[in-house]
Amino acid sequence: MQEDERYIRRCFELALLGRGNVSPNPRVGAVVVYQGQIIGEGYHRKYGQAHAEVNAIASVKDKSLLKDSTIYVNLEPCCHWGKTPPCANLIVESGIKRCVIANKDINPKVYGGGIKLLQDNGVEVVSGVLEKEGYFLNRRFFTNQKFHRPYVILKYAQSLDGFIAPKSKQMGSWISGEAMRVWVHKQRTEEDAIMVGYNTVLSDNPQLNARHFYGRNPKRVVYDRDLMLEGSYNVFDGSQQTFILNHKKEAVEGNNVFLKIGKQGSLVSQMLERLYEQKVCSLVLEGGRGLIDMFLKEDLWDEANVIVGGKMFYQGVRAPELTCGFVKQERVGEDILNLYLNPKYF
Repeated sequence: MQEDERYIRRCFELALLGRGNVSPNPRVGAVVVYQGQIIGEGYHRKYGQAHAEVNAIASVKDKSLLKDSTIYVNLEPCCHWGKTPPCANLIVESGIKRCVIANKDINPKVYGGGIKLLQDNGVEVVSGVLEKEGYFLNRRFFTNQKFHRPYVILKYAQSLDGFIAPKSKQMGSWISGEAMRVWVHKQRTEEDAIMVGYNTVLSDNPQLNARHFYGRNPKRVVYDRDLMLEGSYNVFDGSQQTFILNHKKEAVEGNNVFLKIGKQGSLVSQMLERLYEQKVCSLVLEGGRGLIDMFLKEDLWDEANVIVGGKMFYQGVRAPELTCGFVKQERVGEDILNLYLNPKYF
Protein backbone atom coordinates (compact mmCIF):
# COMPACT_ATOMS: atom_id res chain seq x y z
CA MET A 1 0.00 0.00 0.00
CA GLN A 2 2.87 2.41 0.76
CA GLU A 3 4.23 1.90 -2.73
CA ASP A 4 0.78 2.57 -4.24
CA GLU A 5 0.49 5.77 -2.20
CA ARG A 6 3.92 6.93 -3.34
CA TYR A 7 2.99 6.68 -7.01
CA ILE A 8 -0.46 8.20 -6.50
CA ARG A 9 1.27 11.18 -4.86
CA ARG A 10 3.35 11.50 -8.00
CA CYS A 11 0.08 11.52 -9.98
CA PHE A 12 -1.07 14.45 -7.83
CA GLU A 13 2.14 16.35 -8.59
CA LEU A 14 1.72 15.78 -12.31
CA ALA A 15 -1.98 16.66 -12.23
CA LEU A 16 -1.23 20.09 -10.74
CA LEU A 17 0.86 20.95 -13.80
CA GLY A 18 -2.41 21.25 -15.73
CA ARG A 19 -4.06 23.79 -13.42
CA GLY A 20 -5.40 26.79 -15.22
CA ASN A 21 -5.56 24.95 -18.55
CA VAL A 22 -7.87 21.93 -18.22
CA SER A 23 -11.18 23.33 -16.89
CA PRO A 24 -13.94 22.15 -17.10
CA ASN A 25 -12.08 18.84 -17.02
CA PRO A 26 -10.47 17.55 -13.81
CA ARG A 27 -6.77 17.69 -13.03
CA VAL A 28 -5.30 14.26 -13.75
CA GLY A 29 -1.82 12.74 -13.70
CA ALA A 30 -0.76 9.19 -14.56
CA VAL A 31 2.34 7.08 -13.90
CA VAL A 32 3.38 3.73 -15.45
CA VAL A 33 5.53 1.55 -13.17
CA TYR A 34 7.51 -1.58 -14.11
CA GLN A 35 9.22 -3.58 -11.35
CA GLY A 36 9.42 -0.60 -9.01
CA GLN A 37 10.64 1.85 -11.66
CA ILE A 38 8.71 4.64 -13.35
CA ILE A 39 8.92 4.02 -17.09
CA GLY A 40 6.30 6.55 -18.20
CA GLU A 41 4.29 9.46 -16.90
CA GLY A 42 2.01 12.17 -18.18
CA TYR A 43 -0.76 14.58 -17.28
CA HIS A 44 -3.77 16.22 -18.88
CA ARG A 45 -2.20 19.37 -20.31
CA LYS A 46 -5.12 21.25 -21.85
CA TYR A 47 -8.86 20.90 -22.27
CA GLY A 48 -9.63 19.08 -25.52
CA GLN A 49 -6.20 17.48 -25.70
CA ALA A 50 -4.97 13.99 -24.72
CA HIS A 51 -5.75 12.73 -21.24
CA ALA A 52 -3.11 11.80 -18.66
CA GLU A 53 -3.25 8.05 -19.34
CA VAL A 54 -2.69 8.58 -23.07
CA ASN A 55 0.37 10.76 -22.44
CA ALA A 56 1.78 8.38 -19.82
CA ILE A 57 1.48 5.28 -22.01
CA ALA A 58 2.84 7.16 -25.04
CA SER A 59 5.93 8.16 -23.04
CA VAL A 60 6.93 4.53 -22.39
CA LYS A 61 9.82 3.75 -24.72
CA ASP A 62 9.67 -0.04 -24.53
CA LYS A 63 6.00 -0.94 -25.01
CA SER A 64 6.75 -4.64 -24.40
CA LEU A 65 7.05 -3.83 -20.69
CA LEU A 66 3.45 -2.66 -20.43
CA LYS A 67 1.98 -6.16 -19.98
CA ASP A 68 3.90 -6.46 -16.71
CA SER A 69 3.35 -2.89 -15.55
CA THR A 70 0.93 -1.02 -13.29
CA ILE A 71 -0.66 2.27 -14.26
CA TYR A 72 -1.45 4.77 -11.50
CA VAL A 73 -3.97 7.54 -12.11
CA ASN A 74 -5.62 9.88 -9.62
CA LEU A 75 -9.07 9.68 -11.27
CA GLU A 76 -10.96 6.75 -12.74
CA PRO A 77 -10.14 6.38 -16.46
CA CYS A 78 -12.95 7.55 -18.73
CA CYS A 79 -15.00 5.03 -20.71
CA HIS A 80 -16.84 7.33 -23.10
CA TRP A 81 -16.04 9.22 -26.27
CA GLY A 82 -15.78 12.97 -25.74
CA LYS A 83 -13.20 15.24 -27.31
CA THR A 84 -10.78 12.30 -26.99
CA PRO A 85 -11.15 8.49 -27.09
CA PRO A 86 -11.85 6.52 -23.87
CA CYS A 87 -8.76 5.95 -21.72
CA ALA A 88 -10.03 2.69 -20.20
CA ASN A 89 -10.03 1.10 -23.66
CA LEU A 90 -6.46 2.26 -24.24
CA ILE A 91 -5.29 0.69 -20.98
CA VAL A 92 -6.86 -2.63 -21.98
CA GLU A 93 -5.35 -2.47 -25.48
CA SER A 94 -1.91 -1.65 -24.06
CA GLY A 95 -1.82 -4.94 -22.13
CA ILE A 96 -1.50 -3.34 -18.69
CA LYS A 97 -2.94 -5.73 -16.09
CA ARG A 98 -3.15 -3.53 -12.96
CA CYS A 99 -4.60 -0.07 -12.44
CA VAL A 100 -4.47 1.92 -9.16
CA ILE A 101 -6.86 4.86 -8.71
CA ALA A 102 -7.36 7.54 -6.06
CA ASN A 103 -10.95 8.60 -6.86
CA LYS A 104 -13.89 7.25 -8.78
CA ASP A 105 -15.22 9.66 -11.39
CA ILE A 106 -18.71 10.86 -10.37
CA ASN A 107 -19.46 12.21 -13.85
CA PRO A 108 -22.59 10.23 -14.90
CA LYS A 109 -20.87 9.40 -18.20
CA VAL A 110 -18.25 7.44 -16.26
CA TYR A 111 -19.32 6.74 -12.64
CA GLY A 112 -17.76 3.29 -12.26
CA GLY A 113 -17.99 2.45 -15.95
CA GLY A 114 -14.25 2.84 -16.44
CA ILE A 115 -13.49 0.49 -13.56
CA LYS A 116 -16.03 -2.07 -14.81
CA LEU A 117 -14.61 -1.99 -18.33
CA LEU A 118 -11.11 -2.61 -16.98
CA GLN A 119 -12.23 -5.44 -14.69
CA ASP A 120 -14.31 -7.08 -17.41
CA ASN A 121 -11.16 -7.24 -19.51
CA GLY A 122 -8.97 -8.82 -16.86
CA VAL A 123 -7.35 -5.70 -15.40
CA GLU A 124 -6.98 -5.70 -11.61
CA VAL A 125 -8.29 -2.39 -10.20
CA VAL A 126 -7.41 -0.91 -6.82
CA SER A 127 -9.34 2.25 -5.95
CA GLY A 128 -9.55 4.65 -3.00
CA VAL A 129 -5.80 5.15 -2.54
CA LEU A 130 -5.34 8.59 -0.91
CA GLU A 131 -8.98 9.26 -1.77
CA LYS A 132 -9.35 12.27 0.54
CA GLU A 133 -6.28 14.00 -0.90
CA GLY A 134 -7.49 13.22 -4.41
CA TYR A 135 -10.86 14.81 -3.67
CA PHE A 136 -9.19 17.98 -2.43
CA LEU A 137 -7.03 18.16 -5.55
CA ASN A 138 -10.14 18.02 -7.75
CA ARG A 139 -12.54 19.79 -5.39
CA ARG A 140 -13.61 22.13 -8.20
CA PHE A 141 -14.53 19.26 -10.50
CA PHE A 142 -16.38 17.30 -7.80
CA THR A 143 -18.33 20.42 -6.79
CA ASN A 144 -19.34 20.98 -10.42
CA GLN A 145 -20.53 17.42 -10.80
CA LYS A 146 -22.38 17.24 -7.47
CA PHE A 147 -24.06 20.64 -7.36
CA HIS A 148 -23.98 21.87 -10.98
CA ARG A 149 -22.45 25.20 -10.00
CA PRO A 150 -18.99 26.78 -9.88
CA TYR A 151 -16.64 26.14 -6.97
CA VAL A 152 -16.78 29.41 -5.00
CA ILE A 153 -13.70 30.95 -3.38
CA LEU A 154 -14.14 34.04 -1.18
CA LYS A 155 -10.99 36.14 -1.33
CA TYR A 156 -10.41 39.36 0.59
CA ALA A 157 -7.65 41.22 2.38
CA GLN A 158 -8.07 42.75 5.81
CA SER A 159 -5.97 44.99 7.99
CA LEU A 160 -4.37 43.78 11.19
CA ASP A 161 -7.31 45.26 13.11
CA GLY A 162 -9.97 43.64 10.89
CA PHE A 163 -11.00 46.18 8.23
CA ILE A 164 -11.20 45.54 4.48
CA ALA A 165 -11.19 49.27 3.63
CA PRO A 166 -10.20 52.40 5.59
CA LYS A 167 -12.63 55.16 6.46
CA SER A 168 -10.47 57.62 4.55
CA LYS A 169 -8.80 56.87 1.22
CA GLN A 170 -5.88 59.03 2.36
CA MET A 171 -4.70 56.01 4.33
CA GLY A 172 -4.24 54.11 1.04
CA SER A 173 -6.23 51.17 -0.27
CA TRP A 174 -3.44 48.56 -0.51
CA ILE A 175 -3.46 46.19 2.45
CA SER A 176 -1.12 43.46 1.23
CA GLY A 177 2.48 43.59 0.02
CA GLU A 178 4.05 42.87 -3.35
CA ALA A 179 4.60 39.13 -2.79
CA MET A 180 0.93 38.65 -1.94
CA ARG A 181 -0.15 40.60 -5.02
CA VAL A 182 1.89 38.19 -7.14
CA TRP A 183 0.20 35.27 -5.33
CA VAL A 184 -3.25 36.75 -6.05
CA HIS A 185 -2.45 37.13 -9.75
CA LYS A 186 -1.11 33.58 -9.88
CA GLN A 187 -4.43 32.44 -8.41
CA ARG A 188 -6.25 34.35 -11.15
CA THR A 189 -4.44 32.31 -13.81
CA GLU A 190 -5.65 29.08 -12.18
CA GLU A 191 -9.35 29.86 -11.67
CA ASP A 192 -12.01 30.39 -14.32
CA ALA A 193 -13.47 33.74 -13.27
CA ILE A 194 -13.12 36.68 -10.87
CA MET A 195 -16.24 38.43 -9.55
CA VAL A 196 -16.83 41.87 -8.04
CA GLY A 197 -19.86 44.00 -7.34
CA TYR A 198 -21.06 47.40 -8.51
CA ASN A 199 -19.44 49.38 -5.68
CA THR A 200 -16.02 47.77 -6.19
CA VAL A 201 -16.01 48.76 -9.86
CA LEU A 202 -17.18 52.25 -8.97
CA SER A 203 -14.56 52.89 -6.28
CA ASP A 204 -11.53 50.89 -7.51
CA ASN A 205 -11.99 50.56 -11.30
CA PRO A 206 -10.17 47.18 -11.20
CA GLN A 207 -8.74 45.46 -14.27
CA LEU A 208 -9.24 41.93 -12.86
CA ASN A 209 -6.44 40.47 -14.96
CA ALA A 210 -3.22 38.57 -14.20
CA ARG A 211 -0.71 41.25 -15.20
CA HIS A 212 1.67 40.42 -12.33
CA PHE A 213 2.02 36.73 -13.27
CA TYR A 214 2.38 34.70 -16.45
CA GLY A 215 -0.58 32.68 -17.67
CA ARG A 216 -4.05 33.23 -19.01
CA ASN A 217 -6.37 35.96 -17.77
CA PRO A 218 -9.58 34.88 -16.04
CA LYS A 219 -13.06 35.72 -17.18
CA ARG A 220 -14.51 38.71 -15.36
CA VAL A 221 -17.88 38.81 -13.61
CA VAL A 222 -19.65 41.98 -12.46
CA TYR A 223 -22.91 42.18 -10.55
CA ASP A 224 -24.50 45.42 -11.79
CA ARG A 225 -28.12 44.98 -10.82
CA ASP A 226 -29.63 47.93 -12.71
CA LEU A 227 -26.87 48.42 -15.33
CA MET A 228 -25.74 51.71 -13.81
CA LEU A 229 -22.03 51.34 -14.62
CA GLU A 230 -20.68 53.23 -17.63
CA GLY A 231 -18.77 51.45 -20.37
CA SER A 232 -15.59 53.42 -19.66
CA TYR A 233 -14.60 51.22 -16.70
CA ASN A 234 -11.72 48.77 -17.15
CA VAL A 235 -13.92 45.70 -16.78
CA PHE A 236 -15.74 46.64 -19.98
CA ASP A 237 -12.64 47.25 -22.13
CA GLY A 238 -13.16 44.05 -24.16
CA SER A 239 -9.71 42.61 -23.37
CA GLN A 240 -11.28 39.69 -21.47
CA GLN A 241 -14.67 38.08 -21.62
CA THR A 242 -16.85 39.79 -19.02
CA PHE A 243 -20.19 38.55 -17.71
CA ILE A 244 -22.51 41.25 -16.38
CA LEU A 245 -25.14 39.80 -14.06
CA ASN A 246 -28.15 42.09 -13.99
CA HIS A 247 -31.95 42.34 -13.74
CA LYS A 248 -32.61 44.13 -17.02
CA LYS A 249 -31.27 42.51 -20.17
CA GLU A 250 -29.81 39.46 -21.91
CA ALA A 251 -27.37 40.36 -24.68
CA VAL A 252 -23.92 39.81 -26.16
CA GLU A 253 -21.96 42.95 -27.03
CA GLY A 254 -18.51 41.96 -28.22
CA ASN A 255 -16.66 40.40 -25.29
CA ASN A 256 -19.25 41.66 -22.81
CA VAL A 257 -22.03 39.17 -22.07
CA PHE A 258 -25.12 40.39 -20.20
CA LEU A 259 -26.81 37.65 -18.18
CA LYS A 260 -30.24 38.44 -16.80
CA ILE A 261 -31.34 37.03 -13.46
CA GLY A 262 -34.70 37.30 -11.70
CA LYS A 263 -35.46 39.54 -8.75
CA GLN A 264 -37.23 36.81 -6.78
CA GLY A 265 -35.78 33.79 -5.01
CA SER A 266 -32.11 33.20 -4.30
CA LEU A 267 -30.03 35.74 -6.22
CA VAL A 268 -26.81 33.87 -5.44
CA SER A 269 -28.19 30.55 -6.72
CA GLN A 270 -29.32 32.28 -9.92
CA MET A 271 -25.90 33.89 -10.37
CA LEU A 272 -24.13 30.57 -9.99
CA GLU A 273 -26.57 28.82 -12.30
CA ARG A 274 -26.08 31.40 -15.06
CA LEU A 275 -22.30 31.31 -14.71
CA TYR A 276 -22.21 27.51 -14.76
CA GLU A 277 -24.17 27.64 -18.02
CA GLN A 278 -21.22 29.66 -19.36
CA LYS A 279 -18.77 26.90 -18.29
CA VAL A 280 -17.46 28.87 -15.32
CA CYS A 281 -16.33 26.03 -13.05
CA SER A 282 -14.47 28.04 -10.41
CA LEU A 283 -15.23 31.55 -9.21
CA VAL A 284 -13.13 33.84 -7.02
CA LEU A 285 -15.30 36.40 -5.27
CA GLU A 286 -13.12 39.44 -4.59
CA GLY A 287 -15.71 41.81 -3.11
CA GLY A 288 -17.02 44.07 -2.00
CA ARG A 289 -18.35 43.41 1.45
CA GLY A 290 -22.02 43.43 0.40
CA LEU A 291 -21.50 40.80 -2.29
CA ILE A 292 -19.45 38.58 0.02
CA ASP A 293 -22.18 38.86 2.66
CA MET A 294 -24.77 37.66 0.12
CA PHE A 295 -22.82 34.45 -0.47
CA LEU A 296 -22.14 33.95 3.24
CA LYS A 297 -25.79 34.47 4.14
CA GLU A 298 -26.88 31.74 1.71
CA ASP A 299 -23.92 29.54 2.70
CA LEU A 300 -22.99 29.20 -0.97
CA TRP A 301 -19.22 29.25 -0.71
CA ASP A 302 -16.67 26.45 -0.64
CA GLU A 303 -13.36 28.03 0.28
CA ALA A 304 -12.10 31.33 1.68
CA ASN A 305 -8.66 32.88 1.24
CA VAL A 306 -8.34 35.60 3.87
CA ILE A 307 -5.26 37.79 3.59
CA VAL A 308 -4.09 39.65 6.68
CA GLY A 309 -1.77 42.59 6.06
CA GLY A 310 0.35 44.48 8.56
CA LYS A 311 -1.53 47.79 8.36
CA MET A 312 -3.85 49.24 11.01
CA PHE A 313 -6.89 51.20 9.78
CA TYR A 314 -8.64 51.84 13.14
CA GLN A 315 -11.89 52.72 11.32
CA GLY A 316 -13.53 51.70 8.08
CA VAL A 317 -15.44 48.78 6.53
CA ARG A 318 -15.29 45.75 8.79
CA ALA A 319 -14.13 42.44 7.30
CA PRO A 320 -16.57 39.51 7.26
CA GLU A 321 -16.23 37.15 10.22
CA LEU A 322 -15.72 33.47 9.42
CA THR A 323 -16.50 31.49 12.54
CA CYS A 324 -15.76 27.97 11.30
CA GLY A 325 -13.80 25.99 8.76
CA PHE A 326 -10.29 27.26 9.49
CA VAL A 327 -7.73 24.87 7.96
CA LYS A 328 -4.30 26.44 7.93
CA GLN A 329 -2.23 29.60 7.91
CA GLU A 330 0.84 30.41 5.84
CA ARG A 331 3.07 33.40 5.28
CA VAL A 332 3.36 34.99 1.84
CA GLY A 333 6.01 37.68 1.91
CA GLU A 334 5.13 40.05 4.73
CA ASP A 335 1.47 38.97 4.89
CA ILE A 336 -0.54 36.08 6.34
CA LEU A 337 -2.85 33.88 4.26
CA ASN A 338 -5.59 31.99 6.11
CA LEU A 339 -7.40 29.13 4.39
CA TYR A 340 -10.97 28.18 5.32
CA LEU A 341 -13.11 25.35 3.93
CA ASN A 342 -16.88 25.36 4.36
CA PRO A 343 -17.72 22.42 6.68
CA LYS A 344 -21.01 22.01 4.80
CA TYR A 345 -19.10 20.67 1.79
CA PHE A 346 -15.93 19.20 3.31
